[in-house]
Order: sequence, then C-alpha cells, then structure tokens
Amino acid sequence: MPDLKDIPDTARWKFAAECAAKLPALYEIAFREALGNKYDTLEREIWMEIARMIREVVHTCSFPVKTAPEIARSIQQATIILFGPEYGGETIELADDNAVVLIKRCQFLVHSHSLAADHEHTFSRCMALTLTAVPLLNGNYTARFVRTMCTGDRQCEIKIGKKPVSKEKEGENSPSKK
Repeated sequence: MPDLKDIPDTARWKFAAECAAKLPALYEIAFREALGNKYDTLEREIWMEIARMIREVVHTCSFPVKTAPEIARSIQQATIILFGPEYGGETIELADDNAVVLIKRCQFLVHSHSLAADHEHTFSRCMALTLTAVPLLNGNYTARFVRTMCTGDRQCEIKIGKKPVSKEKEGENSPSKK
C-alpha cells in the first residue's frame, strides 16, 4: 500500500475539499424530511460553529482583521484552509473602510445541484457562517448580503463594513452628555 506521504498534497486537498463541499447537501438529503423545520435550526448552529473555526484559523495564522478588507481577505483565506482552494473569491476595497467579497463559483452550490439537493438552503448556511464570522473577528464590523447565486444572481456579493453607530451611543458621545 502506498504511503500517504507519496500522494501529492494537491490530490489529498482536492479529495478533502470535495468531501467537505458535498457534506451539507448529503446531510440535507438524508435528514431534512425527517427533521422538518428543526433541520434549519440545527444546521444553522453547525455553520455558526464553523464560523468559530474560521476565527480559530484566522487567529492561529495571525491573519489581520483591523479593517473591512482585512476581515474579508482573512475569512476567504480561512475558508480556503477549511474547504479547499476552490473557495476563493475576490475582495474589492471600498471607501470608508468597506469591502465587498465577490464569489463567482461556489462549490457548495455546485455540489448541491449535482446531488439534487435544494440549493435554496445553501444561502442559510452561508448567511449563518458569514454573519457570525465577521463580528467574531472584529466586533466593530458586520456583513450584509447584496447578491446571492443561491437565489438566482450571477455571483455572490457580500459587503463588509463598520457597524452603524446606534442613536443611543451617539447620544453618549454628544457634547451635551460630556
């Protein structure tokens, strides 16, 4: 039997990434009908836990997370580490410390289609992951989905930016309160 060290890293990574990408669709096919509405709640918890794994990868690898573009690139790098090289994307830096993540090909969606799973549920996974990961990396930032392939758009666009200052906090910092 060949030693695992003899199998190129790229081949091992390809198989691991493909397995990781297929798992959500396979679990959905196997369990959604039996669990009904409870499935969505349970699955959301899983993806929120994966967001915590992203935080661990980002901190372990010392990826920067001080600005929106840094957060976007760090999440992308961590996602590649967890799910393989097909999970890239492009970060576009915007003014006022904002960034947009563009994703033109989603392996989760590809495998959802190939396995005849309901691809509309792919969005709830991505949303749970992203909306949890961004503030975990830097509590001053948030994410908002602008476009999603799961709902028929040509690409996904996720805007990352500073959380808006609440009216309450603005009042605390106003000159009359000091």
